Amino acid sequence: MLKGKKIVLGVTGGIAVYKAADLVSKLRKEGAQVRVVMTEAAAEFVTPLTFKEISGNAVAVNMWEKHREFNVEHISLAEWADYLVIAPATANILAKAAAGIADDLLSTVILAARSPIVFCPAMNSQMYVNPATQSNLKKLQEYGCVIMPPASGFLACGTTGVGRLPEPAEIISFLRRHIALKTGDLTGLKILITAAGTREPLDPVRFVGNRSSGKMGYAVAQAAAERGAEVVLVSGPSALQPPPYVKVVNVETTREMMEAVLTEYAAADVVVKAAAVADYCPREVADQKIKKSTDEPLTVVLEKNPDILKRLGELKKHQFLVGFAAETQNLLANAAEKIQKKNLDMIVANDVTLAGAGFNCDTNVVRFLFPDGTARSLEKMTKFEVANRLLDEVKAAINK
Repeated sequence: MLKGKKIVLGVTGGIAVYKAADLVSKLRKEGAQVRVVMTEAAAEFVTPLTFKEISGNAVAVNMWEKHREFNVEHISLAEWADYLVIAPATANILAKAAAGIADDLLSTVILAARSPIVFCPAMNSQMYVNPATQSNLKKLQEYGCVIMPPASGFLACGTTGVGRLPEPAEIISFLRRHIALKTGDLTGLKILITAAGTREPLDPVRFVGNRSSGKMGYAVAQAAAERGAEVVLVSGPSALQPPPYVKVVNVETTREMMEAVLTEYAAADVVVKAAAVADYCPREVADQKIKKSTDEPLTVVLEKNPDILKRLGELKKHQFLVGFAAETQNLLANAAEKIQKKNLDMIVANDVTLAGAGFNCDTNVVRFLFPDGTARSLEKMTKFEVANRLLDEVKAAINK
């Protein structure tokens, strides 16, 4: 989303300036072009040379520099930018922007900008909650500016509260999401995704489960969110960090997952059922930990869990339903049977015995199958790449 974007970063005089240097670095790693405009107060914290070296471009500080990059610098920078990001945004620059004051280079760039403007406030808690600051933020939003809420935590003044500049990675995610909602090809779609394995308790300590890490489902959720979709991720236990700007519903058992999925199903446009649910659960669950016996074997009677995917196929109305088939043999035959039996619109089949495929891998080797018998094979690629190819297929199908 940020590749090729031209970003003017406005840096104002707050202690969080040090994070702005890291933000420039991360923006460039995302493929963005960055030009930095600093206030004179910001230059008291970090020198312009730091930002020049990191951005690869000259840094503008005041209106009266003798060796300016552009003839009319504030206008040229404003016209060059696809996005104007102010981070950190002090209470002072917020007040100037809200009042239309243009008394230095950065404030004149803000006033001349026609591209989206994103303010990332950072200041002492009392300054942030002050009615004047809140009024200025509200006014800027009414003008069409975007405000990224500050984080809470330990502040430079020694207190704890709201007002911290979010971490650069969080600002990057915020920008990605904002761009996705404006230009993403899946904007307007609600996508329901399941991920990871489920756990069926045997006693308060033990459970029956599988090897699924959730990586495939989480990759689909991240890709869908970055393409502008409203995403609900129903996840079994996983060590993965959920993607930003995704609604996450955490469950443990298959029955819990079914309940959560059915709650969200009616409003969903697309469902990607990537979770590796437990097909069976213990018939009896012990109230206390089952003690080990040296003589007698332990017999566990399993009974069938509800078939979530089959139920979704029975209830399907407008939804585009995607299933997964992780197999160890007869891949195509089993997947083809599953797509018909469960009323799917598409199935992603993979042989988990292949190198670079299956559980806990960062890559996958899959085939896309459709009800009419057509199939497409993908070479080994990352699960995030597979996720985007899957979403390409979904988009093409629902746009027919």
